[in-house]
Amino acid sequence: MTRRIRLGVLTPSSNTALEPLTQALVAGLPEVSVHFSRFSVTQIALSADALGQFQRERILEAARLLADAHVDVIGWSGTSAGWLGFDADIDLCAAINDATGVPATTSVLALNRALQAFGIQRLGLVSPYLADVQAKIIANYAALGIDASCESHLSLQDNFSFAEVSEATLDLQVSKVAAAGVQAISTFCTNLHAAHRAEHWERLHGVPVFDTVTTVVWDMLKITGVDARGLAGWGRLLVEEA
Repeated sequence: MTRRIRLGVLTPSSNTALEPLTQALVAGLPEVSVHFSRFSVTQIALSADALGQFQRERILEAARLLADAHVDVIGWSGTSAGWLGFDADIDLCAAINDATGVPATTSVLALNRALQAFGIQRLGLVSPYLADVQAKIIANYAALGIDASCESHLSLQDNFSFAEVSEATLDLQVSKVAAAGVQAISTFCTNLHAAHRAEHWERLHGVPVFDTVTTVVWDMLKITGVDARGLAGWGRLLVEEA
């Protein structure tokens, strides 16, 4: 009998995109199920109240609820380390493991592993975020030796609104950064309806597209030893690096 693998996913409370996308991603893996736990996130900004949404204890409370379901791995399907700094996610994963005994990863740490695996030094950055949030993300990648200055952002703050961004708008954003000659593109927000478009954009622009809903699932599957190479339609990451 095949052992069931349970993926635990931490979700921003106002996010309406990542859950259906994640479920669709793993639909081709009958031995894998996904389970979600939310904590309050309603806006993305650099103000004190917006940054306070990511206090560790609030996230750990949601992670402990996932551990009650005996999940095999916990993934933070969010991009807050982009502006808080990558160490924030490293420390969060260690804290989740200490609190629950369950290994953990995040969308951003998984993205960074993918960028390293593909040898990416020039990244096209697509997000819905405010200009100052986007600038923080670009600066953090510069410190990592990755040029993410080819970017497109929408100057939105309300987290719920990110899921309302149309495919046509995303197509324009992706085309803009692709035209700048980047080696890869990231749709850097887990509340964009973008993951299912990655393969289309890759065919159109000839570079890999790393969506942050997909990256955390990719890394969770690697941690649990699940071969995801049969998950066609979600971009080169799952096919080439699963």
